[in-house]
Amino acid sequence: MAQKKLERFAAIKTFPNVQEYPADMKGKWNDYYKNNNPVILELACGRGEYTVGLARLFPGQNFLGVDVKGNRMFIGAKKCLAENITNAAFLRTQIEKIADYFAAGEVDEIWITFPDPQLRTSKAKKRLTHPRFLRLYKQILKPGGFIHLKTDSPDLYRFTKTVVELFGLTIVEDLDNVYAEPFVKEALKIKTHYESLDIAQSNKIHYLKFTLPPEIKNIDDQLHEILIQDERMD
Repeated sequence: MAQKKLERFAAIKTFPNVQEYPADMKGKWNDYYKNNNPVILELACGRGEYTVGLARLFPGQNFLGVDVKGNRMFIGAKKCLAENITNAAFLRTQIEKIADYFAAGEVDEIWITFPDPQLRTSKAKKRLTHPRFLRLYKQILKPGGFIHLKTDSPDLYRFTKTVVELFGLTIVEDLDNVYAEPFVKEALKIKTHYESLDIAQSNKIHYLKFTLPPEIKNIDDQLHEILIQDERMD
């Protein structure tokens, strides 16, 4: 297994659709894609199923999967090369550094698909919908740009709704059980490896689509107190 990882890490260094910790990409992503189409991120993309799936559905948009685990990213990147999917690419870096790679307003939308829910309250700041991350997204997302969360974790879903309410975010769409809906959008039918595993064993897929306010209030301590109280009640 270790040898396979090393081979994949070596391979993605040669892939034209993978950027690893690039030093000079801020403000240049449309040049990279060779068009002026919207740039849409998938954060913590893993194997890149959503990045690839969205790129197939929307050829007039540019998709970029972001993750630090290059051995997983290899799978999606190789698939794109094999199928000549030119509107999908991958960025290897930590999510915490995302603002280093994009100019203000350069990103049109962000997808967060089945991220680690970081269930312990002590790790709440690592949740990708924590205000700590939302402030980073705010730096690169165009005004009114959408953030999509798709998760099988009811805890992350409820946490994000708490953040939405407390920090004055605007919910555009809220689905407690995606596949129970009479009509499911094609973009929500894309399944990742982790969705198929149903790690949370919730038998439900939750989806939120929301936008950020002009300013994200600094009331993180209040959010932490709510989490502590909820933990005591469980």
